[in-house]
Parts: sequence; structure tokens; C-alpha cells
Amino acid sequence: MLTRHLARKLGYHFQLHSQNLPGRPDLVFARRRKVIFVHGCFWHRHNRCALARLPKSNQDFWSSKFDQNRRRDVLNRAALTRLGWMSLVVWECELRDPVKVMLKMLMFLEK
Repeated sequence: MLTRHLARKLGYHFQLHSQNLPGRPDLVFARRRKVIFVHGCFWHRHNRCALARLPKSNQDFWSSKFDQNRRRDVLNRAALTRLGWMSLVVWECELRDPVKVMLKMLMFLEK
């Protein structure tokens, strides 16, 4: 996964998919109390992204499913904040530009 590679390249140590934290973040930087989620644009409904199109068939099902996913994401990030953790979302479509993702991660991890 690109985000793991970039975090290692930047010299950060992290854990993967911590089951002890809400939402099971993809990368956990425990000493910094920061986490990174890597969200697929389709499943997590990235706003204004071409990858987040609603399927043509069974639209009621998909709309409900995506609404549940969005609510769950908001609740998980809020729970992390209450626990004193900061979170960052890296979107699937952003992974096309590794330099931009690396800068985004660096700015997040260093603030």
C-alpha cells in the first residue's frame, strides 16, 4: 500500500489496523496519537469524485448502504477525537499523486 511505503520512507513507525481504536484506522502513529484512514472513493463517497458514482441498479439499496458508511465514518472520527486522537483521510483518487499524498501526510504528522 502506498501510504505505508510513504510513511516508512518519511521515517515514521506505525501500526496497522488497530482493533482497539474506533474505525480500525489503516495506519496508527501511537506516540503522536494520530491515525490515517485510506478510504476508497466509491465505498466512502468522496465528494465530487468520479469514482464515487452511484450504481445504476438497485439505487435504493446503494444509497442506504452509502449513507450508513458515511455515518459510521463520521462517528468513528468523532470517537477518535473524543479519545484525544487526530485523524486524516487519504482518498483513493489522491493516491495517483504520491508526492502530494506524501506532503499531506508529512504536514499532518508534523503538526
